[in-house]
Amino acid sequence: MQFFARMSPFKAVRDLRLFLHQRQKHELVFLCLSVVLTGLLLIGFAKDSKVEKVYKPEIVYVQQWRADRTDAEIIAQQAIDAPIKQKQIDDQKRRQEELRASFKKLDDKMTKWGL
Repeated sequence: MQFFARMSPFKAVRDLRLFLHQRQKHELVFLCLSVVLTGLLLIGFAKDSKVEKVYKPEIVYVQQWRADRTDAEIIAQQAIDAPIKQKQIDDQKRRQEELRASFKKLDDKMTKWGL
């Protein structure tokens, strides 16, 4: 622990000031430039590391129905469920078409480049 006891923030700042005072102007410019570029790279990596939430469908394993339901009740429930199911199907088809269009656009670019 004697090693840390000899450290002082004031001495460190004074030493840094003395070191920077002895540097020439172009060395300080390159020092600042390298610090800024390194910071930009780190910020860019941190910003780009965000992962979008993966679509996770709601899974219904068992849906229980009464055994003594009438045909009218079954038809009524199907009428309620049909628009919801159709909307889900339409959304899935729309997402597939968007993905297909983006891949087509990428393929056209690659073909244009000769790949």
